[in-house]
Amino acid sequence: MQRLLALLLFCLSMSTLGVAHAETAWWQADWKYRKPITLDASPNGAALGGNLGRTPVLIRLHTGNFAFDGVAEGGNDLRFIGADGHTVLNHQVEQYDAALGMALIWVDVPTLSGTAAQTIWMYYGNAGAPAAANGQRVFDPDYSAVYHFADSGTEARDTTAYVNTLAGEFTPADGAIIGRGAQLAGAPLHLPGAPSLAVAANGAMTVSAWIKPDQLGPEQAIYARREGGNVFLVGLDNGVPYVRVNDQRSQPIPALVAGQWAHVAVTSTENAVILYVGGREAVRLATGLPAFTGEALLGGDALATGAAGEAAALPAAQPFLGVIDEVRVSKVARPATALLADATAQGAESRLIAFGEDEQSAGVSHFGFILKAMPVDAWVVVIVLGLMLLLSWAIMIAKSRYFGTVAKANEAFTVQYKKVTGAPVASLRELERTGTLAPQIRDNSTLWRLYRIAMDEMDGRGSHHHGLTAAAITSIRASMDAEVTRETERMSKRMNWLSTTIEGAPYIGLFGTVIGIMLVFAVAAMAGAVDINSVAPGMAAALLCTAAGLGVAIPALFGYNWLASRAEAIAADMSVFVDEFTARLAEEFDRTAPAAAARPALA
Repeated sequence: MQRLLALLLFCLSMSTLGVAHAETAWWQADWKYRKPITLDASPNGAALGGNLGRTPVLIRLHTGNFAFDGVAEGGNDLRFIGADGHTVLNHQVEQYDAALGMALIWVDVPTLSGTAAQTIWMYYGNAGAPAAANGQRVFDPDYSAVYHFADSGTEARDTTAYVNTLAGEFTPADGAIIGRGAQLAGAPLHLPGAPSLAVAANGAMTVSAWIKPDQLGPEQAIYARREGGNVFLVGLDNGVPYVRVNDQRSQPIPALVAGQWAHVAVTSTENAVILYVGGREAVRLATGLPAFTGEALLGGDALATGAAGEAAALPAAQPFLGVIDEVRVSKVARPATALLADATAQGAESRLIAFGEDEQSAGVSHFGFILKAMPVDAWVVVIVLGLMLLLSWAIMIAKSRYFGTVAKANEAFTVQYKKVTGAPVASLRELERTGTLAPQIRDNSTLWRLYRIAMDEMDGRGSHHHGLTAAAITSIRASMDAEVTRETERMSKRMNWLSTTIEGAPYIGLFGTVIGIMLVFAVAAMAGAVDINSVAPGMAAALLCTAAGLGVAIPALFGYNWLASRAEAIAADMSVFVDEFTARLAEEFDRTAPAAAARPALA
């Protein structure tokens, strides 16, 4: 039995280790398909030159890399999962048109390595899935305004939670660098004077945009702020990008080409204002920005509302004529690697992203997905519960077989015992001497052991010739009662482990559930993705610990009660036999009975 138990424990440990180290192959069974998307910012890919933190990455789907088959209407069932196989990444659908075979989706990648490629997964194929896209979660809180110009109308909504909607009219321009852009023809767009867009003196900020100039004229304003005589202007002078802060203006750099897209960005720190073109630093001013709290203009300029003399010193620039797209304003100075990522990865020829072949679910059950979502701490709890399960079942099986064998042997002994009713009590020993007593009775019957103990006691006292006193009968009964007690102890051996399993397994499972839930919420909060899709797999895995605890305790409870009832029945049979046998001894060998001396002894 011990060898069998050791073998079962070894098999359990090896199987659990195999499952724990198995590769996470799928996210949820309700999604039938997935597509691997490799992000490579290393020198072999986009060559961004460094690690990036949280980054919104543009995923371009078209008929060349995606078939658009099996996706729910509007792309509602699209889900993006991190490299670990279970973390749900926030995403925003800027444009999705299955008929045209085109989709533009922004995905919030928690970290982007500049030295090694990483793979995220796009899942689809669940018609009943609700839409989960939310642009307010894709862009970090330091973005104070993000404009995609994706709506078909003339309203430019802010994607961030600050809701800094642009005011002014523009013409939607299809076929921009990222889907739809804004065609500006002389009238600027107004960014509100909201607190989220305010800039403190020498404060940090970033403004970036994709631009495609139609005409290269003198002093065209791309982004302008004027307040109290202070000026901050990003513009083109006959195609040459420049930045102006009050009376300081950047040195000339190579001009842009009319009709071609270019990414232009400006960052400001305490002592430097830097102009980036195409994601690379082009020129800088050794100064900080003055304070601005009023509105800003996009694609145009206007005189400040301050003193007339100050306004006249710096005349207003001309409006920008061309198409503008993906305008972003931040409350921080974005690092150069982030701006390079925007410039190189948002265009049509991105080297950051590579698409793999679509895969179909192999039909793994929901329970299998829960197992794959289990963290290490949950596996530790499940392994402990598995060991308890093996031990409890081994005890129940061994006890059940023992009680069954004893019950059958006692039943056979009772049949033989009843056959000699009225005959001398030593008649059964004659069956043993002649070899006609069944081996089942001789080896397994507890009633036979009681009978043998009584006969041995009688032989020691010479009771066959002299009879038995009341004290001798009491002594024989005491020897039989001692055997009943010892047998009761043998039957209850290891039963305390079953009671420990019944009481302890649910608490061990609950402990694993509590720890698992704590880790789920901690990891979700650190990842900034506290929603049902990100916490549900971990919660299910944590609750599996409680279910496992109950699964161990419930069979042990039923088994314990059943075994206890069988042990009580065997003990009751033994007690009844002791009473009946001592009564027969008193009748047959009591010295106070006249016939006691006349009874012959059996050889």
